[in-house]
Amino acid sequence: MIPRIYIPGDSGALALGAERVAKAVRAELAERGIEAKIVRNGSRGAYFLEPMVEVATANGRVAYGPVKPSDVKSLFDCGFLTGGHHKRWLGAPDKIPFLARQTRLTFARCGVTDPLSLDHYKAHGGLNGLQNAVAMTPSDIVKQVTESGLRGRGGAGFPTGIKWKTVLDTSADRKYIVCNADEGDSGTFADRMIMEGDPFVLIEGMTIAGIATGATKGFIYIRSEYPHAVAVMQKAVEIARRAGVLGVNVLGSPNSFDMEVRVGAGAYVCGEETALLDSLEGKRGQVRAKPPLPAHKGLFGKPTVINNVISLASVPVIMDKGAAFYKDFGMGRSRGTIPIQIAGNVKYPGLYEAAFGMTLGEIVDDIGGGAATGRPVKAVQVGGPLGAYFPRALFDTPFDYEAFAAKDGLIGHAGIVVFDDSADMLKQARFAMEFCAIESCGKCTPCRIGSTRGVEVLDRLAENIEPEKQIALVTDLCNTMKFGSLCALGGFTPYPVMSALNHFPDDFRPTPVAEAAE
Repeated sequence: MIPRIYIPGDSGALALGAERVAKAVRAELAERGIEAKIVRNGSRGAYFLEPMVEVATANGRVAYGPVKPSDVKSLFDCGFLTGGHHKRWLGAPDKIPFLARQTRLTFARCGVTDPLSLDHYKAHGGLNGLQNAVAMTPSDIVKQVTESGLRGRGGAGFPTGIKWKTVLDTSADRKYIVCNADEGDSGTFADRMIMEGDPFVLIEGMTIAGIATGATKGFIYIRSEYPHAVAVMQKAVEIARRAGVLGVNVLGSPNSFDMEVRVGAGAYVCGEETALLDSLEGKRGQVRAKPPLPAHKGLFGKPTVINNVISLASVPVIMDKGAAFYKDFGMGRSRGTIPIQIAGNVKYPGLYEAAFGMTLGEIVDDIGGGAATGRPVKAVQVGGPLGAYFPRALFDTPFDYEAFAAKDGLIGHAGIVVFDDSADMLKQARFAMEFCAIESCGKCTPCRIGSTRGVEVLDRLAENIEPEKQIALVTDLCNTMKFGSLCALGGFTPYPVMSALNHFPDDFRPTPVAEAAE
């Protein structure tokens, strides 16, 4: 039996040296005259252990990591092809604590299978959901997704089934499924991991969405900063089309659905669904006024489902296992699992999929291991650059849409960025305003002008010029942006600014120069 060596080929692992490790392994195999198959799988998401090399042995897979090119020779000397012990030995991957505690539904195959092997995908439960879907009526598919409680994982948390039903019930000669893969939030990488590590699950989810709503064409909109994801998705779509998963007769059924990959230029505002549609149509990405909703009049004026990558990638398991199975996970109106991305100044960065309900403190302290510097954690920003900063006093907040909203926060795309006690929250608030000013599409005044004025006000505050006046002014400015902006970019920028101001007021009252000198 030819040994199988798994070396991640996703961009996260590549950034940590996986390609150099793969090259060293190939060279060592050639020098020793050993025949082996190297599989470039996706990462399992434990990035603090990447590059993590796995070997298939008679007793299951054995992991080693983080592996450096200089470790490769000694790995072979220790008999790692049969699971031999080495200083980088981690044992069975699913027994590694960070991975063992997870509930992997959407990411069940990530890091396990060859991303571009449809046979691997099917051997691990892939296409079961689509097989079930082609035998159901569109309304029954929509009903199952609705009953599962699945909500949009891209930020707004809107119930997926309701969006699908709206498109299903809207008459038109053409309908579309658009996958929003414009993952631009700081500290987020779940979309990228799925596209690079398990692309067929996204294709399956989009195809089910098409059958459920009567749409026959899909587009995956990926930002240009994700070249590896673009390449993998393009290859996966071609493979799926050749295998009859896509095309005029999906899996031999009367249903027709096809898709293609489109690459965006990388504007943050194109993560907003209507700006994304304008970009897809070849226009400048600007936010559209609503109504009409995209579900009624979306891409090229036709009814359109726009869902995030993780939303669509969660559909196959629902169609395979049933709505009750999926709904059994979570709490309140937040059902199923959520891929939490832990980043920033944290000891164990990575992706952690779990049911809704864990507290923020459990995620940061127990799973993330606290700050990488060893200093106390001061703040955690949840939900990307538009998310609120939570202090340790709010670490008992459960990871749940409504619980976060009640504390003036948002889960968003479930990215968590950790800051230790050296962080200056006035600077973080300024960054939020500056980010908005740079990324604004310019269509509405509260966002376009408000963010620029916000930077100026916070700069005056940093210089200790009439601080109380500046604080009152930035508070009023945030209120105007929150309620007057056309989309979430301007509307949510006040969340990081006001949370930083409210929870860390001392950082907004700089010590006067004269006092500091004394």
